[in-house]
This record gives sequence, structure tokens and C-alpha cells, in this order.
Amino acid sequence: MTYKNIKTSREGAAFIITFNRPERRNAISVETMDELIAAGQEADAMTDVFGIILTGGMDYFSAGADLNDALAIKGAADGLAYFKRWHRLCDVYENLTKPVFAAIEGFCMTGGCEFAMACDIRIAAEDSTFAITSAKIGTVAGAGGTQRLARLVGPSKAIEIMFSADPIDATEAHRIGLINRKVAKGQAVAEAKKMIKVYENRAPLSLAFIKRVVYRGLQMDLASSLEFEAFLVSTIYSSQDRKEGISAFLEKRQAKFQGK
Repeated sequence: MTYKNIKTSREGAAFIITFNRPERRNAISVETMDELIAAGQEADAMTDVFGIILTGGMDYFSAGADLNDALAIKGAADGLAYFKRWHRLCDVYENLTKPVFAAIEGFCMTGGCEFAMACDIRIAAEDSTFAITSAKIGTVAGAGGTQRLARLVGPSKAIEIMFSADPIDATEAHRIGLINRKVAKGQAVAEAKKMIKVYENRAPLSLAFIKRVVYRGLQMDLASSLEFEAFLVSTIYSSQDRKEGISAFLEKRQAKFQGK
């Protein structure tokens, strides 16, 4: 499929989605959201894809939301419709069955940061920076930032970051758990590819179910989440991959998973 605001490519088991709006510093417009959703779903349907990588290239990840869209909001109804688009984008990526990586070089701001937090794993170059700048322009993060940031780094640290609205560097982002890995400049995508090489040897259903139980479980009380976990584990025990995985382990060979 051909897109206007993003580019897609395949490298082995990796499906790479690259923001392609350099004139807007990869700001995410409504049109870009629709393309991201379509590309993510396209990749998710490919049985030979084991990881999806989001990148903005070597200079920056994303400046955030396209302010032209934000300025077009004239009232509460417009605002709700606009932020529902953002929520759908983030929900789609959290619910893809494949592992999703944000490979971040340079700055990752507000809406871009909020979208990155909806990815499963964030890998960032040592010179990258992160911020949610809403307090500087008289708004509040509306693409899930207030909730996902608090879940990743804790409520007190999240409030501090959003109160300040100033960037934090990759070292601090890694220390507080906003990013999973910090790598040398220019190596974020390469690191994601290395991780996908590992995931190629993991059961696809296991990866999909792990995502589902973790994200849904965070929205439940402990007893309910444990019950949900038990249900999913019981379901996957009837899969062909579970039988193949245990047989391969006992026979001391590499498992050949089929996602069934």
C-alpha cells in the first residue's frame, strides 16, 4: 500500500514504518493517524512479521500533534472527536498482536511521546529528548499521555514532567522507565531489529497473549486480572504451538511455531 505521510518497508521479520513529514518535523496529523492505523493493521496481518518498528528517521521522532488540526477545534464536540482519533490510534497499536517498537532518535515531543508510550518497547538514542509540553500552551495532554506516563513512571514523576513541560534526556528517561533501552546515536532501529531476531524464535500466540493480558490486566483489580490471566493461559494450552514448544524442549531441538 502507498502512503503520503509515512513510508513502509520490510527487512526480514521486521516491518518498518517511518514518519515522512520532514517539513512539519513529523507532526502527526489526522491524515497521518489514519495512515498509521492502516499500516499497523497491514503489518499485523502478515504471518512472517514478528515486530513492527516506528521511526522518524535519524534527526527526530516527532514534534507531536499537527497544530493545524488543533487550531481547527472550535468547541467541545470538535475536541472530543479529535481526541477520539488519537485514542483510536493508540488503542490500535496497543492491540496489535505483534511486538511494536518506537525507535527514537532526536526529540520526541507531546503527541509523538504519547504515541511512543502506546508502543510496547521504546528504544532511544543517547541524544534523544522527551517532553509533554501542553502546560506551555495552555492545554493538557489528550492523547493518553496523562494516563500512560503515570503508569510507566509513577504518578508523582509523571506530574513533575508535565508540570515542567521541559525536555528530559535519554539518560533520565531510561532511569525512570520511560524508555526500555538507551543506545548510541543512530542505532535505535538496529537495536529493534536485533530484538525482533530473538522474537522470530518465540511463539506468535504467546507474544500476542502476553500483550493482551498485561494491558488489560492493568485496568483491573488484582483478583480480576489473575482470573483473566488464568483464562488466557488455559486457552493457549490447547494451541498447536504449545504442544510443539513442549515437544521441542523435551527433544532438545528448535521449536517450529506456526501461530496456531
